[in-house]
Amino acid sequence: MHRKLRTRAAATALLLAATGLLPTTSAAARPAGPRDCPTLTVAEGWYGDNKARLDELIAARCAEAAAHRGPKGDKPVAVFDWDNTVIKNDVGDATFYWLLRNDRIRPPRHGDWSTTSRYLTPEAADALGAACPTGGRTLPTATDLRCADELLSVYGSGSTTDGKTAFAGHDHRRMEPQYAWLAQLLRGWTARDVRSFAAAARAENLAAPRGATQRVGSRQVTGWIRYYDQQRDVIRALQGAGFDVWIVSASPEPVVEVWARGVGIDPSHALGIRNTTEHGRLTGHLKGCGTVRDGEDTMITYIDGKRCWINQEVFGVRGAAAERVQPAGRRPVFAAGDSDTDVSFLRDATGLRLVLNRNKNELMCRAYENGDGRWLVNPMFIEPKKPKPSPYPCSTTGYTAGDGTAQPVRRADGSIVPDQVDSVF
Repeated sequence: MHRKLRTRAAATALLLAATGLLPTTSAAARPAGPRDCPTLTVAEGWYGDNKARLDELIAARCAEAAAHRGPKGDKPVAVFDWDNTVIKNDVGDATFYWLLRNDRIRPPRHGDWSTTSRYLTPEAADALGAACPTGGRTLPTATDLRCADELLSVYGSGSTTDGKTAFAGHDHRRMEPQYAWLAQLLRGWTARDVRSFAAAARAENLAAPRGATQRVGSRQVTGWIRYYDQQRDVIRALQGAGFDVWIVSASPEPVVEVWARGVGIDPSHALGIRNTTEHGRLTGHLKGCGTVRDGEDTMITYIDGKRCWINQEVFGVRGAAAERVQPAGRRPVFAAGDSDTDVSFLRDATGLRLVLNRNKNELMCRAYENGDGRWLVNPMFIEPKKPKPSPYPCSTTGYTAGDGTAQPVRRADGSIVPDQVDSVF
């Protein structure tokens, strides 16, 4: 090994020891030989020394594989966001488009759209009621363009086709009603049904050429998805090095389960929005986390909600504690994400944090400041974004508070992060 890389690997091992991944002594485990340690095999697409630093993390884990302490036994935890982190484009969107094109959305009982989300505004409920028929087992959205367009607008843009706000009253750090609405519109189907819908959408989107669009209602929308070869490679290497690898997504959990198999992650390790069930069928209500009870529909796997679900399902933390930052031994060692929706669980990671640059304000403010040296910024592996022409507004409006107001991005001590220039693209 090159002397510089040996030195960096040693420094990485000491850093990881401090976070709880590795012991400070070598007696607890036999150092692994080179043949025991997987390395990343996909070289293209990586920025700067990101690949080398990931390899160092993997090598450090291999060197002391039996020494990890914590509630997950001897396995450190790695957590990936899904959409636009492991794949290009969005599996929730792909599934919603498939539902519309194949008449798989059920009308609400008595035609009352306000029952589909506690956050749906009266204006949106009225618009949906006027656009969509009330009879029938499912809505004829393959042919009824007016109904399909209204559903697509409310879900996709959070507004009605005539520009009225569709959702209001939610905590912007725990809930994205548009994402939750997709799960809630699956009411009446079984989880097996939803997995079959997702599998059909997956087949279509993987078979479509890059850049393909599809017609939904009267609109053209994205019609293709690709797995990132680089992220498949990272997941393979982390698993080979003994990491417990998880997915956390703000798409419906049965949908994420179908896609996760494509990168070798078992459905039991895929976290998404969970519906409650009655008689084996999904309801329009959602499972809770932390102090949120089932059916309250106030927290999903979104920003601080992702932290709660990881703490609860991966580390076994229950009650109010699941909503808070945990000690180092009960936090992921590695995390990867692309959006402000991922910022809380990325900040929790004690080792490295991989960020794909999609020009998202809060996330890029924190990643570029890189106060503890553990943030890795990389361009998107397919169709990377162009550089943001102006600095990220970290010192003024980069943070979205729970009430939806724009505020400065602050460090843990309350001090304000200065504006950051986009430099990785």
